[in-house]
Amino acid sequence: MKKNHKFKVIIATFAMAVGLGSCSDDDPMPENNSKTIVQLVSEDPDFSLLRTAVVRAGLVETLSASGDFTVFAPTNAAFIAAGFTTDASINAVEVNTLKSILMYHVLGSRVMSNSIPTATNTAVETSTELSVYVTKSNTGVSVNGAKVIQADVMAQNGVIHAIDKVMLPPMGNIVEVAQDNANFSLLVAAVLRASEGSVNVAQVLQGAGPMTVFAPTNQAFINAGFANEAAIMAALPATLTSILTTHVIPSRIYSTMLTEGYTLETVAENNLTFSLQSGATVKGPGNSSASNITSTDMTVDNGVIHVIDQVLLP
Repeated sequence: MKKNHKFKVIIATFAMAVGLGSCSDDDPMPENNSKTIVQLVSEDPDFSLLRTAVVRAGLVETLSASGDFTVFAPTNAAFIAAGFTTDASINAVEVNTLKSILMYHVLGSRVMSNSIPTATNTAVETSTELSVYVTKSNTGVSVNGAKVIQADVMAQNGVIHAIDKVMLPPMGNIVEVAQDNANFSLLVAAVLRASEGSVNVAQVLQGAGPMTVFAPTNQAFINAGFANEAAIMAALPATLTSILTTHVIPSRIYSTMLTEGYTLETVAENNLTFSLQSGATVKGPGNSSASNITSTDMTVDNGVIHVIDQVLLP
């Protein structure tokens, strides 16, 4: 069953225990801009779709109020890549849905880039009470796989970091999210059939995690010889378990963590190999060719889902 999340704005200072604090007295603090976050967003043509979203969601007053906010601000290109290509497409989104998406980009304290620890997937609570996962390395900062492309734009009431993706809040665990997506119906059928064997794959994929799943689409299953749910039900549970566990990494992996030739061990104790030469691809040990990673960085309650166009073979 899908979880219902309660959203509210958190004005209190970030807990230092998560390792991502606001600037200390010893940190150099850029001079505050006299303009609010909303004013800065409204004046920047590269944030015009974000401005439309803020107005539609009824967040102008919230993000104009005094306080210390951090906003991970998607650019126009980020909105377009997420399917929000025009003001009209944004205004067609239900207000509460849009508000929950936008507030997932807002932190309740001012977090400068120099105060972000060099670490992988630091969990940080947002104004929705859901976490984003911040990674900082020598190549830059990313949040849920979204790259920070401009940091530390100072506002009177906080700071803006521009990012290259729209982040969607998690709406369930891996199985729940797959069940809600018609393009994963054969994947769900495979999970349920495999769970009739000695390993309850469905239970594993609903566990606490974190884990990362490379999720084949229905067409990927059809291309692999599973033409429909009947074909999946005819397969042995042990065979499906071996295939499915080759798609699962027992940790949280975002696309920004992948590099050319990178390998990751699966829960089946075999290795996936990644390439970035012609777009992002992943190859299972039993595949003759690599699968394209067609969609990345879907954050769920217990990990991350990436969509692929081939079934990975053990």
